[in-house]
Amino acid sequence: MRKIRLMLPSMNGFFTFEAAARCGNFARAAEELNVTPAAVSRMVGRLEEHIGFPLFDRLPGGVALTEPGRILHEAVGRGFSGIERALQEIEDRRIGIETVTLSVSTGFTTHWMMPHMAELKRDFPKLELRFQLIMSALGGPVHDVDLGMRFVDRADARHELSYIMPEIVLPVCSPSYAEAGVENGRSVSAVRRTIRVIRLSEAEPDWSHLLPPEAMDPPPETMDLDDYGIVVQAAMLGQGVALGWLNVVGHGLRTGALIPFGGRASATGRQCQFMRLRDKPLRPIVADLRDWITRRLRADIDAVAGHHPDLGLDGLLRNTM
Repeated sequence: MRKIRLMLPSMNGFFTFEAAARCGNFARAAEELNVTPAAVSRMVGRLEEHIGFPLFDRLPGGVALTEPGRILHEAVGRGFSGIERALQEIEDRRIGIETVTLSVSTGFTTHWMMPHMAELKRDFPKLELRFQLIMSALGGPVHDVDLGMRFVDRADARHELSYIMPEIVLPVCSPSYAEAGVENGRSVSAVRRTIRVIRLSEAEPDWSHLLPPEAMDPPPETMDLDDYGIVVQAAMLGQGVALGWLNVVGHGLRTGALIPFGGRASATGRQCQFMRLRDKPLRPIVADLRDWITRRLRADIDAVAGHHPDLGLDGLLRNTM
């Protein structure tokens, strides 16, 4: 370790490099660091000389990272974030707070976490939750968080997984929207209503096979949104039919704010998992929160399966768990 430290340049060089990379401009980095652009240029030049590779391409309007620069910037960014997290954790422990950061979708935060927040605060009075919110498809690695909820097939070398439930999807809508498909005692097929499908832009799979045949004639209208939390909210407000991921809409189905549209659910073959970095120590509060969320999500699934036996959730769960 001592040999590595001797090989590294000063921390000022890393601070200057990080600011220049983030700002994309030596002048803006200089303003942030309260030095001159020439000083930033000299410090970056010394760092490049020490490393032996150019870190930036100098352009007329600013600078752009080279491939070595990109690799170093990612590592420096992780290092600074880790230091920041450590300092925050030290301060939180000093005042008696335990902080956990979750990487989850806006839909899960809005439509599952928020309804359970009072219960969560009761069971974890010293917990402070922080969120890294994902608006679109729930995937990718986790960075700078304690836990990330992801739909994945298997673990990898960097990440450890904790199973929550299978990925199950089904069309959902509000009770009022479903009732609007019946006029004078006739069903949707008789009145040939044009339904509206609320979609998560281009991020979701084709789920037309989950809709009843009569819903496809005439062809549905569409409403495209970029945030899954708003997709589910629009469905709750009676704006149309949405694809519901069961881990998000389970609470709404349990309380009756949402109902299945068409009576079919499908397992994708992937699994909903909590993902965490293997090299990050698992704190007891993180493990306890992970297990708490998992238990309550599964309780929602059991309740929905009992309320809506036609969905076939018991069979899907037996085949995938």
